Amino acid sequence: MTELVRLTLVSHAMTDAMAAARFSADEPLNDSGCRQAAVGFEIKSGTRQLTAPERRARQTAQLLGLRPVIEPRLADLNCGRWRGRALDDVPPADLDVWLTDPRQAPHGGESIADLVDRVAAWLASLSDNASRTVAVTHPAVIRAAILTALGASPNAFWRMDIKPLSRTVLHRRGSGWTLRI
Repeated sequence: MTELVRLTLVSHAMTDAMAAARFSADEPLNDSGCRQAAVGFEIKSGTRQLTAPERRARQTAQLLGLRPVIEPRLADLNCGRWRGRALDDVPPADLDVWLTDPRQAPHGGESIADLVDRVAAWLASLSDNASRTVAVTHPAVIRAAILTALGASPNAFWRMDIKPLSRTVLHRRGSGWTLRI
């Protein structure tokens, strides 16, 4: 019988970029985010602990009391030349293309479809040997994981709102993922 793989994805806590509707540029958590994450996180013994490489994810994991290993495939969506810019500073036509066609990356970074493929490959790589995993990452990565679990189109990417410090739980037995709500 195939082992059940349990994955808990934790969205990093609040940053100034999130509060100001700016594209992230590897900023730290803001004061509110630090207070949010200081609540801690209880995990079962033997749980593999991972984090995205960006500062905001690593800081969240640390404040939650985790001792994670950095997993590069959990990195945030690469927004290229839009990094650090406010939404209002992006040409509206470029923003419209990006929000409506998941295969496009007018910012010169990674497309939504590419992100979904990257996250799907990471999910497929999780082995039954690590039956429990907690990973601190980004809302975009969590959206991509949910789309993969549901077999949904990348066109649905923007229809999900992932709150800071929210937890998304996925289970896999065999090759299929299940979203636990």
